[in-house]
Amino acid sequence: MDVTAAATLGGLVGVVIGAGALLAVRLTERSQRRLPPVPEPEIPAGVAAVLAVLRSSGIVVDSSDRVVNTSPTAVAHGLVRGHDLVHSELRHLARQVRRDGVIREAELDLSRGPLGTVHVNVRARVAPLGAHHVLLLIEDQTRARRVEEVRRDFISNVSHELKTPVGGLSLLAEAVLDAKDDPEAVERFAGRMRVEADRLNRLVQEIVDFSRLQGNDPLDEPTLVDVDRVVSESLDRTKLAADAKDIDLVGECEVGLAVYGDEGLLVTAVRNLLSNAVTYSERRTRVTVTAARVGDTVQVVVSDQGRGIPEADQDRIFERFYRVDPARSRATGGTGLGLSIVKHICENHGGDVTVWSQEGQGSTFTIRLPVAGRHQDRGGRSA
Repeated sequence: MDVTAAATLGGLVGVVIGAGALLAVRLTERSQRRLPPVPEPEIPAGVAAVLAVLRSSGIVVDSSDRVVNTSPTAVAHGLVRGHDLVHSELRHLARQVRRDGVIREAELDLSRGPLGTVHVNVRARVAPLGAHHVLLLIEDQTRARRVEEVRRDFISNVSHELKTPVGGLSLLAEAVLDAKDDPEAVERFAGRMRVEADRLNRLVQEIVDFSRLQGNDPLDEPTLVDVDRVVSESLDRTKLAADAKDIDLVGECEVGLAVYGDEGLLVTAVRNLLSNAVTYSERRTRVTVTAARVGDTVQVVVSDQGRGIPEADQDRIFERFYRVDPARSRATGGTGLGLSIVKHICENHGGDVTVWSQEGQGSTFTIRLPVAGRHQDRGGRSA
C-alpha cells in the first residue's frame, strides 16, 4: 500500500472514531436528561403526626440545618422562625449528632423572643432521625427554678406589706368600740375600715397574681391572642375610673395584630398601666394607648399627662413593692405591685416593658412582645 492510500485510510478511520465518540456523548447527554430527579429524603412516616400533638417542643432539621417540621409549641416559644433554628446552641447540638450519630442531652439557657432580655432554662434531647434528619425534643425547666427563687424572698415582703392594712383595721375597730355612743364617729371610722379592707383585698389579689406569675409559666399552652381585643378590654375596665376624673381615654390599634400567650394576663398588664396613668394624672387630662407592629415586635404604648417620674426612680419602679411616693400611694391605695406584675407578664411572654418620663411632662410606658409568626402546617411549610 502506497503512502497516499495509507494516509487516506487513516483519515477515514479517524473520522469514523470521532463521529462515534460524538454520537456516544450525545446519547449520554440525552439519557441523563431523561433520568428522573433524585427526590429529597423524606421524614420517616408518622413523625409529623406526633409533632403536631406534642406538648413539649419538637423540631426536625435536615442536613443543612433547615427546619422541615416542628410542633406548634416550638414556634410559640420562639425556638423556630420560618425555617430556621433561632438559637445557635441548638444548631451546634444538631450538627454534633449529625456528625457522629450519638444521642445527646444538654441543659441550656436560651433567650425567649427576639429581644433577648429574658432567658429560659431548657433540657434538650437531640437524636438522629433516619439517615438525613435530626430530631430535637426540648422541655422548659424554668418553672422549677422560679419556684425556688420565689420561696426565698417573697414571704418576707408579703408579711411586711400586710402589716399596714391589718394594723389599720385593728386600730379602727378599737376606735369604733370607743365611739359606740357617737353615731357620726362610728360612721366615719366604718368608712375608713372599708377603705383599708378594699386595700387589703387588692393587695391579696395582686400577691396571688404575682406569685402565680413567678411560680408558673402562662405559656405552657399559649394561644393566639388578638391585640385589639386586649386593648379594648383594658380600656373598658379603666373607663369608670377615668370618667370619675374627667380624663379622656383614647385607644388606637393596628388591624390584625396578634401575639402568642394568655389573653387574660395581657389584659391585666395593659389595664395596670392604664390604671396607673389615670391614678397619677390630674383631672381633665388625656391618657392614650396605641398598638402597632414594629419589626418583629408588637408595641403597646400607654401615655399620660401626669406628674411624671423622677429620673432617680425610673430604674426601680418595676421592683415589687417599690413606690415612688409612699404617702401618695397610701392615699390612692397603691400596693407597689402593679408595675412589677406588668414586668413579669411581659417577660413570661418573651417581651419587656420600658418607661420614658420627665417630671411635669407625663410618662410613657411601652410593652414590646414578639409578633405571632405565620402558622406552619405539618409539613413545615408556611401556611
